Amino acid sequence: MAFVNATLALIPQYTGLSAGTFFTIIGLVVGIYYLILGLFAPPPPVKYVPVQPLPPPAQVGELTAKELAAYDGTDPSKPLLMAIKGQIYDVSQSRAFYGTGGPYALFAGKDASRALAKMSFEEKDLTGDTEGLSSYEVEALNDWEYKFISKYVKVGTVKPNTAQSEDAPTESPDAQPSSSESDTPKDE
Repeated sequence: MAFVNATLALIPQYTGLSAGTFFTIIGLVVGIYYLILGLFAPPPPVKYVPVQPLPPPAQVGELTAKELAAYDGTDPSKPLLMAIKGQIYDVSQSRAFYGTGGPYALFAGKDASRALAKMSFEEKDLTGDTEGLSSYEVEALNDWEYKFISKYVKVGTVKPNTAQSEDAPTESPDAQPSSSESDTPKDE
């Protein structure tokens, strides 16, 4: 402690400054030195982490809406697919947007034509049905389609919904005539 007191007493004798002013100037000089050193020093080396390249897009052909739903990004081993106007695109390269947790994740694995045209995030609009869209909405959908065509690879198409035609009864060629037809006399 005696050394510190002796040093503080000598500072005004040698510099003509008070101890507080002397240490303030020393602090400023050291600060400016490190500031200049930081401006001209080389940056620290950057460590690059190798990233696995994306697999090439695989053609999936024609899928039903139910089959397309399997490519919604929940399984990281499968490609991330999305459809617009019945055309399926591989959007795996934009997994940050269309993958799980992304802002557009609800569009993945679906034909999102109506939702994109209406710029809607509502579940009811997540369909490929474009009936009843206004001209403005059709134009917006065409813009989205152009963006997808220019950015992503088309890998397939969505099968049209044939659920109504499958439920309708069909007559087989060897069907028995109805009772009203068999009771009617035939002209020979």
